[in-house]
Amino acid sequence: MTAGTTEPEEYASDPAERKREQRGWYFYDFACSVYSTSVLTVFLGPYLTSVARAAADAEGYVHPLGIPVRAGSLFAYAVSASIVVAVLLMPLVGAIADRTGRKKPLLAAAAYVGATATAGMFFLAGDRYLLGTFLLIVANASISVSMVLYNAYLPQIAEPDERDAVSSRGWAFGYTSGALVLVLNLILYSGHDSFGLTEGEAVRICLASAGVWWGAFTVVPLRRLRDRQVGPEGREGAGGGTVGSGWRQLRATLKDMRRHPLTLSFLLAYLVYNDGVQTVISQASVFGSEELGLDQTTLITAVLLVQVLAVAGALGMGRLARSYGAKRTILGSLAVWTLILVAGYLLPPDAPVFFFCLAAAIGLVLGGSQALSRSLFSHLVPRGKEAEYFSAYEMSDRGLSWLGPLVFGLAYQLTGSYRDAIISLVIFFVVGFVLLARVPVRRAVEAAGNPIPDRI
Repeated sequence: MTAGTTEPEEYASDPAERKREQRGWYFYDFACSVYSTSVLTVFLGPYLTSVARAAADAEGYVHPLGIPVRAGSLFAYAVSASIVVAVLLMPLVGAIADRTGRKKPLLAAAAYVGATATAGMFFLAGDRYLLGTFLLIVANASISVSMVLYNAYLPQIAEPDERDAVSSRGWAFGYTSGALVLVLNLILYSGHDSFGLTEGEAVRICLASAGVWWGAFTVVPLRRLRDRQVGPEGREGAGGGTVGSGWRQLRATLKDMRRHPLTLSFLLAYLVYNDGVQTVISQASVFGSEELGLDQTTLITAVLLVQVLAVAGALGMGRLARSYGAKRTILGSLAVWTLILVAGYLLPPDAPVFFFCLAAAIGLVLGGSQALSRSLFSHLVPRGKEAEYFSAYEMSDRGLSWLGPLVFGLAYQLTGSYRDAIISLVIFFVVGFVLLARVPVRRAVEAAGNPIPDRI
């Protein structure tokens, strides 16, 4: 739910209408997940880095706005900048959506701005690194804003006991589309000669097609979802002061969290280790291509492996959580993440088999660590505060993951080594592990006024 909503919106009472909206809702994940997999995870990092290298001076630096930046750090810095832009926009958009009840036009605007920017990456050729940086910032900020609006529909299209299943199906739709388009990308990229394309042209088509896919399938949720009327208190002041009200509402939620310090402690731990997770995902292709010398075909195959195993990993970690509790299972996954980074640091170059093993390990912990984090947080939320607390959770999930890419970029900027950059991310998992280990989750659940599960 977006920031500032204190009560969930009423869901559709007619089961057939709810099912129709739910099916439409799934398709936004189906639409936009292709950007996350094909663009952000696979193609754009290595390609933008190569474009920046083509524009670099003799010492390997480009100079955006007159600032010397190593060409190899540009992508990480751009990802970090895009998240800062999203942080500034999300409270504003959330306040407008909550006050007017018109989420759909805002979702359409965010989706089509992002899709257009992604399609525009077709023109990212030669030494146009500034164009690539701009388009990345616009597209990445847009998808973050759109996901806040997308998630805000869940309480009004599903009854409380339906939401876990509906949310999971949307997640599955996203992984399905990501895998499907990656297979098509793999066919185009690996056979680019037979299609009469250069390697660069094939990459640019893969990038642009993700934007076309995003825009085309966004039509489905826009046709099926509907906005609800808000009460007079929601409409009052909907125009003026919205920027300030968005931030005031977020501050009010965080202030209320001070009354539940154990819940806030978990959110802080999640913020830290999730930053590490998001950075590993966004920077893995750059590390694989630039440091390990792997080609795009290998990288695409590795990401496909992650997509498939993430589903199995989530299910497997869910079973572990039933036996050992969510907290212990998440802590175990953070230990595995740390070992993955150490293994990546030691990985020999030109060794795709070892890289596939690393991708398999990432897939097995990726879906589970994030799914269990969300379910564990749900036990720590005071009754009646679900919407506003999950808005803060969403900000932590998508809006505050800028520090990891910045650390990665700075590490490469200072050392010129992607191995040093990847190992620098260990700090996020170690600190996150320590912070989570210190949270007494049973006491936190009790303090939130919720029943304590047998295993947590």
